[in-house]
Amino acid sequence: MHDALLEQLGNGKYLLVTSYKKDGTPVPTPVWVVRDGASLGVWTVADSWKAKRIRRRPDVLVGPCDVRGQATGDPVPATAELVDPAPYRRLLARKYGLVGRLVMLGSRLRRGADGMVGIRITLTD
Repeated sequence: MHDALLEQLGNGKYLLVTSYKKDGTPVPTPVWVVRDGASLGVWTVADSWKAKRIRRRPDVLVGPCDVRGQATGDPVPATAELVDPAPYRRLLARKYGLVGRLVMLGSRLRRGADGMVGIRITLTD
């Protein structure tokens, strides 16, 4: 079941990642996503609020969504961890084409290579 779900979520254009504030309030965020073996990969700014929330509390909910963050399927529990962004940057550039490359280049120019972070998402039972 996990493999089919990973395939579905990884092939989708957007993933809704719900992380949690200190007080437990859920914060859903739509992001670009790629599948990377037995996990999903996301790329973001290192000092983004979602990265800060994941550093503090790695349990998240993930599910398919549209560009506006409207869920298009049921969320499932997962664990997120911050990792080197390089592998996800390459995979995302391949999946999202020219638009993906331009967005990532703009972010890197504004923030520098050290200003970005990858997020590895592993589905839990």
